[in-house]
Amino acid sequence: MAEVERNEEAAEDKDQLHILKELVDELYTFRDSYFETHSVEDAGRKQSDVAQEMEKTLKKIEEKAERLKHKAEFLLQKGRCLNIAPGFSTVAEECLSRAVKLEPGLVDGWNTLGEQYWKKGELMVAKNCFTGALQQSKNKVSLRNLSMVLRQLPAEDGDKQGQRVMESVDMARQAVQLDVTDGTSWYILGNAYVSLFFTCGQNPQMSQQALSAYAQSEKVDRTSSCYPELHFNRATLFQYEEMFGSALGGYSRAAALDPGWEEPPVRVKQLLEYLGKVTELIQNKGKVKARRLRTMLSNLSTSALGPCSSPQFRTASGRVGSLEPRSVSSLSHGPNARVAALGKVVFSLASEGRMAFTFGMVDGEETCVVVMVYNTAESWGVLIGDTVVIPEPHVKRQSITHKDQSFDFRSIRVDSPLLLIVNGKRQNIQSQIAASVSYAKSPSE
Repeated sequence: MAEVERNEEAAEDKDQLHILKELVDELYTFRDSYFETHSVEDAGRKQSDVAQEMEKTLKKIEEKAERLKHKAEFLLQKGRCLNIAPGFSTVAEECLSRAVKLEPGLVDGWNTLGEQYWKKGELMVAKNCFTGALQQSKNKVSLRNLSMVLRQLPAEDGDKQGQRVMESVDMARQAVQLDVTDGTSWYILGNAYVSLFFTCGQNPQMSQQALSAYAQSEKVDRTSSCYPELHFNRATLFQYEEMFGSALGGYSRAAALDPGWEEPPVRVKQLLEYLGKVTELIQNKGKVKARRLRTMLSNLSTSALGPCSSPQFRTASGRVGSLEPRSVSSLSHGPNARVAALGKVVFSLASEGRMAFTFGMVDGEETCVVVMVYNTAESWGVLIGDTVVIPEPHVKRQSITHKDQSFDFRSIRVDSPLLLIVNGKRQNIQSQIAASVSYAKSPSE
């Protein structure tokens, strides 16, 4: 008889724990699918609405505490419920620590505990939790969390950091392979590729793979389109790739989805100010007076080509041979092989918040073009009046519209100051430093 009663109690406990799990799953669905039941205008309320739902769920969990509080599954669900809050919770840490002590094979317990340590700032402990969960069972949550943590550990020397980012990409890839319909895994793979792009030589293929992963994230999971971080990170990449209209659209979308997040509207404001300034400075040729401009251009000669005039000159593309000087107006859009653009600097803008050191250059015909130089050291720059030669210039037509503002100008992209000849001289190696670009680190990232 006692045996039967014990079995009945165990079955009832199991049912109750299953109900609690469903309640917590519904809480996460409420958060992740918030914009399927609310408009973007409600974005400012999302965090408080989720907090309210968490309190309701927690109350229902506590109602079962007397009977179930010593069960690992009960402690897990209580910890998961509290973990939905953006900050660290001591109670969640305690519940989850007890849960994995009672049941060391509880993968969800290890993963959620790792997220709590992560919020606490204890990244190595978090990493150990995710690694421990993987030892129990290969699962997408541990893999993608490890991918994120690896990229957030304190930077080491260049080689070690590069190796860590490669490992991070591999973890994210494995997470995607376990479930190709999971939008979060695709999103985190996109972030890993962005990190790889900026850490390991800015290979355009990595940039394309990041954009493809973000697109796939939205394709397989509608809720991914509502991650403000996805729009922000993709916009950061768009800005670096000089796709300014798409960047402004992405930052604006991120700002709309999370009105409490300060960075996206700041990026929009900075980028619009930058584009406005560049457009104005091109139109008035850096406000350099006509007489001074004529004097500057009078000593612009092909002798400034320096090493570019040598038959042994090797371009970044590997071609060997002297380059023919060309006026800016005669350059075609896209790459211009075997020629060099030659001109005088009429204005410059430092790279703060802009990713590129930007300057305006006027050629012998007084045509002005903006030049965006990437990966410059803080100490590097050009001065008004300097003569600059750009071997095999890559010319772009920038035509940008954002809300009621539009910008239209031609620009030349230069991926390193080492590619430029300034006043007849190559630039020294200290003028280059790899770009450091900040991007958002979540859904939990």
